[in-house]
Amino acid sequence: MRPGVRLGQDAHCDVLILGSGAAALSCALRAAVDGLDVLVVEKSGLWGGTSAMSGAGAWIPGNRHARAAGVADDPETALAYIRAVAPEGWAEEEDPLWRAFVEAAPRMLDLLETRTPIRFEILSEPDPILEAPGAVMKGRMLSPAPLPRAMAGAFAERLRRSTQPHDLTYEEMIWAGFVHAPVRAYARNGAKILARKARGLAAQGSALMPGLLSGCLDTGNVRLALEARAMSPIMGGPGRVAGALVRQDDLLCRVSARLGVVIATGGFEWDHAMYREHFPEPLDFLCSPSTNTGDGQKFAREAGAGLARMDQANIAGALPTRYEGRIHGMPLRFQANRHAIVVDKTARRFGDEYDFNFGEALLERGPDGESRLPAWVIGDADMLRSAPVVGVYARRLPGWMKRAPTLKALATACGLDAAELDRTVERFNRFARQGRDDDFHRGESGYDRLIAGKAGALAEIRRAPFVAMPFNISLMGTKGGPRTTPGGQVVDVAGRPISGLYAAGNAMANPFGSRAVGTGTTIGPVLTWGFICAESLARANSISLAKGEDA
Repeated sequence: MRPGVRLGQDAHCDVLILGSGAAALSCALRAAVDGLDVLVVEKSGLWGGTSAMSGAGAWIPGNRHARAAGVADDPETALAYIRAVAPEGWAEEEDPLWRAFVEAAPRMLDLLETRTPIRFEILSEPDPILEAPGAVMKGRMLSPAPLPRAMAGAFAERLRRSTQPHDLTYEEMIWAGFVHAPVRAYARNGAKILARKARGLAAQGSALMPGLLSGCLDTGNVRLALEARAMSPIMGGPGRVAGALVRQDDLLCRVSARLGVVIATGGFEWDHAMYREHFPEPLDFLCSPSTNTGDGQKFAREAGAGLARMDQANIAGALPTRYEGRIHGMPLRFQANRHAIVVDKTARRFGDEYDFNFGEALLERGPDGESRLPAWVIGDADMLRSAPVVGVYARRLPGWMKRAPTLKALATACGLDAAELDRTVERFNRFARQGRDDDFHRGESGYDRLIAGKAGALAEIRRAPFVAMPFNISLMGTKGGPRTTPGGQVVDVAGRPISGLYAAGNAMANPFGSRAVGTGTTIGPVLTWGFICAESLARANSISLAKGEDA
């Protein structure tokens, strides 16, 4: 039996939230704590969205865990860092939203840790662009401690599962060696993981989302409807959204929302037409739920909103896996291997493969103004030995990894110029022997040195078999949608706020685009923007009550 509410022909609430990921439930929690009646509608039979599948690393500057650890951080320092690493020209439009984020993020964290079972842990991970003003070595990256899925109650079995191993914590998965030395890592951590499983505990997104939903349900003010898809806005007049038409079980329900509708439906990457319009480059894998088809962006556009940042996304390396009966992507920065390089269609390198935002380089044009893609990760037997997980996942999609006894044969298999590939590999090998990458300075930044470890970031590619794996666009989610005010309110094509319409997370024109400022600059801001929307709705409620309008 499906848990949650069954909608009739008409329904009423103070706040209607579209989607059930981190942005949606953060918003629901904050609104419910203020006494508002919240209805969350999720189009799928599963809840949690991309957030449930994620590592749940959260970039939250100025948080109390950092203060307790003696880390000096504040909104102005965090803002200086964001400004320093953002794409050129973004500050003019996004600075007010960046400020809103850094000021609200600590309050959001405090709410989650006082009104839900979630307890965040500080991670050893630094800001990735350590050379930038305002960067810190530790303190902004947090992740939830393991929790039982069962705390989601009747909804526990409907939590969306991940392609990643959520029996591991974020810290264990990223830093304990499970990618490069899984046998040794499991031997070192196996007893702890088995004990965690015996207690029914899960980590990462599978801890964050049950914790959030538990907190929401405990307020008594949040209802969740599954298999309920928002079809179109109900307009209460020009520039005013009064609710939504929601379809559940072939019944079209008219949901009236007294204060407003919050769009938190995620990206549009699974809508083929929308995706191709904004991302014409070759696609390897999508790593998000197939329900991310741009419903929220379409809803906002129908309400009169203009869409922006539609060419922005979470772009990363991914390995093939199977999920829900189809080939899917599991995010992993497998290109960052000392025995590997990435080459474009001309068989030349085009960046530092260890760079935190290397995925952004895939969207850049080559010297001829054309796309660099298709691109390939080129490695050898030593790469496979040092990252056995790559070989394991390669078997899930036969033909994905190409093997050859020589570089020439490998180039032929990939459609690359053999002479050029040979020159590129030999040039890289020369850099490895001298210990310095004269082209892209791989291994020189603070972040490069950290993830490379004592072995360093440069090693020759010389032992057969030589291998190649496609390295094109793999998305964890698009980041474009309606523009909003710093309070999360959607604006129309002329920049005027649309009354009663808000957006958060990957469904909004995200002020953190493809260039991330840290690993957790999806989940941290997503949680915060949901919270910000709810704060705005609470203020709207106070104004409404002060005017003597119906509560």
